[in-house]
Amino acid sequence: MALSYKFRRRLALLILVVGLPVYIVAAVTILNLLGRPSLLVELIVYIALGVAWAFPFKFIFRGVGQADPDSQDSDQD
Repeated sequence: MALSYKFRRRLALLILVVGLPVYIVAAVTILNLLGRPSLLVELIVYIALGVAWAFPFKFIFRGVGQADPDSQDSDQD
């Protein structure tokens, strides 16, 4: 199933504006419920969670910052 460029852009924005803050709050809440681990363990967990959130959405974010490949360029004759 191929998603259109416009839909992927909107979905990426939604993930960054809504999903990422929710993920951050959930990660901090869960770590606080488990108690305070050592600083090194806490740092490793936060780095792992910070990288792991993006892997499921890699196909959505790929190429979003580029120009729309489906649009017609008006500069061409």
